[in-house]
Amino acid sequence: MPIQKLLDFRDPDVCERLVIKIGSALLVDSSGQVEIEWLRTVVNEIWTARERGIEVVVVSSGSIAIGAKKLGFAGGGRETLAEAQASASVGQIELASVWSMLLAERKLVAAQMLLTLDDFESRRRYLNISATIGRLLKSGAVPVINENDTIATGEIRFGDNDRLAARVAQACNADGVILLTDVDGLYDRHPDHPEAERLDEVDGVTDEIHAMADTGSGSGVGSGGMTAKLLAAQIAERAGIALAIVDGRPELPLARAMASQAGTLFLPQREESGRRAWIGGRMRFNGSIGVDDGCVRALNQGKSVLAAGITQVEGDFERGDIIEVKDITGRVVAKGLVEYGVDDVEAIMGHQSDEQEQILGHAPRSAVIHRSHLVMM
Repeated sequence: MPIQKLLDFRDPDVCERLVIKIGSALLVDSSGQVEIEWLRTVVNEIWTARERGIEVVVVSSGSIAIGAKKLGFAGGGRETLAEAQASASVGQIELASVWSMLLAERKLVAAQMLLTLDDFESRRRYLNISATIGRLLKSGAVPVINENDTIATGEIRFGDNDRLAARVAQACNADGVILLTDVDGLYDRHPDHPEAERLDEVDGVTDEIHAMADTGSGSGVGSGGMTAKLLAAQIAERAGIALAIVDGRPELPLARAMASQAGTLFLPQREESGRRAWIGGRMRFNGSIGVDDGCVRALNQGKSVLAAGITQVEGDFERGDIIEVKDITGRVVAKGLVEYGVDDVEAIMGHQSDEQEQILGHAPRSAVIHRSHLVMM
């Protein structure tokens, strides 16, 4: 039974495994110090959830903000990649120490995991992440996860912990994700607007929902913003995972949000298999193919991508890579595992199957991307 309301996050029969993401603006004050007393109340809520029978995974921001203050970097340590990496290397030590101390107060064991986008893009490493989190939870530990900003570069980083939280939820088969942030949900326009109204529920993230988002991080401390949270919601909803954005500023923020039903709940849309969820959540690609309107219609009916419908090829991909499928406007309509390398796709695109054997010099495969390895966006 999927989560359908905020109170379901407290019900172990509905939410057996929960991911809680905490933003930098909540965790770190303006002087670069961890908000210890506030965080202690969150740890108390983690303990309460565990007592109810709910397994909890934490995605914790804050290392760059902490380290930047200690190193005296202006701009929160985000002015250059080198400063961000140096800040993270200093901040992670303190952040891990604080989590370990506070969880130990509740007789809970903290386990640190530092991950990069590459770890999730590799199927083998993704499965290793899943196995490690599962074993930690089975052992009674609380995994505390952050992006490994000490080594992550622009090509291999999430850039925000909202999408990291959604991908972690996929990897560990969580039922729900709660993003604790410095706003109390998604508004139909900027929250400062006098006529802004909060959306209590979103049944599928659409282009209209994206248009409501503010692209920046309001605090200036974190790297997210509402756009990142909507992208996280899309990752979660395709894997059958509910995601909520709630105000994390009060003490005991989870209890307050549940009691008042204040926040925005993004309902799960479809529950994909583990492999399909991994494909749908991919964020980095070596290339893409463009397809005509007829192909898009076929894909929406559960068909495969055939060479005859391909109009354009981009990038440098090999057989077995995950690539994007775009319509004639350039919008991504699907992601999937390609059966040919880029040279072969360029050679057979636009051709019917009976022509492809002569072009390739061997019998063609049944599809360029088979429907079994295709995920619609």
